[in-house]
Amino acid sequence: MWELTERLEATSDADAVDSVTLPFELRMRGRLKTTSDGGREIGLFLDRGPVLRDGALLRAETGEIVAVRAADEPVVTASISSGLALARLCYHLGNRHVQLAIGHDDEGGWVRFPPDHVLEALAARLGATLERHRAPFDPEPGAYAEGLGHGHGHGHDHGPAESHAQVYDFQRHLSHRHGHKHEH
Repeated sequence: MWELTERLEATSDADAVDSVTLPFELRMRGRLKTTSDGGREIGLFLDRGPVLRDGALLRAETGEIVAVRAADEPVVTASISSGLALARLCYHLGNRHVQLAIGHDDEGGWVRFPPDHVLEALAARLGATLERHRAPFDPEPGAYAEGLGHGHGHGHDHGPAESHAQVYDFQRHLSHRHGHKHEH
């Protein structure tokens, strides 16, 4: 079994000898046993830290390099014109504290998120065209994730499905600002 123990710099020019394709939920984990795309048994033994992004490179204890790939998984892509409409869509969906992937193409902007009928109804009310399909889900890491902006430590406990990346605790922020917690 390959024991993958080291994250390489994203700009590394190392050649991968294999890859591992994982859905977002598993790319949030630092400990995992799985099978590589080439059929080799691997174990992730990584430090707690950032989510594994599509294209990330990991080094095994024996020196081999393995590339991380984002798996196709069920998603909803909400397409909308760029500019204010896209900003409004991102604001209202992001205000629901969900993971979002954001992008654009020749038609305009899009926001991708896991299927959720409430979010889908909101996106449609804001003028988005929705497509339920399977695609890689690689959401934005957030303003306080490692490598973006300045460090801004806020202690909090992670639930079982939350990322171990450093993230800003909006619930705690809201309770400090408003003197109460928001129910979700």
